[in-house]
Parts: sequence; C-alpha cells; structure tokens
Amino acid sequence: MSVLPEVLAANAAHAADFGERGSLALPPARRFAILTCMDARLDPARYAGLAEGDAHVIRNAGGRASDDAIRSLVISYKLLGTQEWFVVHHTDCGMEYFRGDVMAGLLDASLETAELGPNGFVDVGEGPGSPAGHDVDWLTIADREQAVVDDVARIRNHDLVPARIPVYGYVYHVTTGRLIEVAEATAVGAAS
Repeated sequence: MSVLPEVLAANAAHAADFGERGSLALPPARRFAILTCMDARLDPARYAGLAEGDAHVIRNAGGRASDDAIRSLVISYKLLGTQEWFVVHHTDCGMEYFRGDVMAGLLDASLETAELGPNGFVDVGEGPGSPAGHDVDWLTIADREQAVVDDVARIRNHDLVPARIPVYGYVYHVTTGRLIEVAEATAVGAAS
C-alpha cells in the first residue's frame, strides 16, 4: 500500500493552516546551517530548537561533507547569510554497518532492497544488478567521532569556505536525544 494518499492528506491539512508562514523571509532567521544525517530518528527542528524559517538543514546519508553538502553550505552563506555551521552525526548510524565494497557488491547482484542479517547486509533480490556502484564513494563510517572531525576539516579546508565561519562538530545520541560535542572537530572548525 502506498503512503501517497496519507502524504497528500497531511499536506492538505498543512496548507489549510499555513497562515503567515507564507511570508517567511528567504534567508534563515537564526543565520546558521546544520549538516546532518537523513536518518528518520533525527529531528533537527526538535534537537536544535528550530521553527520554520530559522536555519538551513542539509541532510544526506551519514551527514557527510560530500561535494553536494559543501555546495549547499557555500550557497547558504554566500547568498543567504548563514554565519555558523554544525556537523551532526549520530549513534547507531546505518553508515557504520557496511563498507563501500559491500554496497557495490550488493548492487552488482541486484537493485532490490537488501536485508540486514546477523553477519551484515545480504542481497535477497533477483538480478539484474549494476556495476555502477563501484564508481561511487559511499562515505561510510568506520569511526564515528573521527568521521565528524574529518567532515568538519573537509569543510574548514575547502577553498570556498571563509575562515570566519565556525564549524562545530557533534554526535546526536539516538537513545537519549542529546547532542555531544566532538571537541577535536570543533577545534578544527574554529573560526580564524
């Protein structure tokens, strides 16, 4: 059963009560951006106290500083005036449960959804697959805190990122709801 009717009904209710939100300014009111994971258990609005229009939230698998995430951050400051950035990874991230070669191998076998078993992900689909997965850097995570440090450093050292923007590094704990600073990441991301 598709979720399409539920999504459209929820949108109709949202639009009926939209009110003044239609006049929110384009730049984020609180002038900051968050790069975080797409994991459905993370709600940046709640864990960072955001209302609509407050901040830019950029999400991808793992909350990684990919080329596209950095592109979005650069647009965020250059055109829309953000002045501080947060990189937020989290505990129990799915990106910690596989490596790039595993993902490529699963895609070689089939394009169907794999299953997570006691020994990792297993392909249960029927072919055909595709070798194109070998051409992707999946940005998996072997060490959570080091990945935060690496992502903050990648942003900090990017030629299009001004030194005046601080980049903070945090891990969100999915069992407690707390943001825990990765001090080394925040030190690497300090403004100068």
